[in-house]
Amino acid sequence: MSQRSQLRKERHAAERKGVSHAIQRTTRQSPYKMRLVIDQIRGKDVNEALGLLRFSKKHAAKQIEKVLNSAVANAEFKAREASDSIDVDTLFISHAIVNEGPALRRFMPAAQGRATPIRKRTSHVEIILDAREAARVPRSARAAERSTADVAKSSGSKK
Repeated sequence: MSQRSQLRKERHAAERKGVSHAIQRTTRQSPYKMRLVIDQIRGKDVNEALGLLRFSKKHAAKQIEKVLNSAVANAEFKAREASDSIDVDTLFISHAIVNEGPALRRFMPAAQGRATPIRKRTSHVEIILDAREAARVPRSARAAERSTADVAKSSGSKK
């Protein structure tokens, strides 16, 4: 692997340090319209963002809601795989961007036998979630706390 590729790989890994992420590519919506919606939810808690998206009149909100739900599901799956516990209520959107995807080129008939180009724009949506500090408690640590609490209760009830 070349040095430039290695640097790019490290930079991307540093950007994705959050709990989970989700990407939707080539969404058939212009990036300008998608950015109007994603700017409203950037930095908000997941539940608050889902509420805003669910009651928004914009078509882009439906697409972004799908990506956000996928990111939440990815966070739950990742926590389950690592035997950790994650509270969805503590997740927030740490990074949300909309990039321009490939444009579909179509042609419209014009006067005098000409054709005018139409660019049907697409978008790439990327959402990275992170957890507030109080959220990350490994399952094994909680189990250890319960066992010490059970021992304390049992020793207290014998007296």
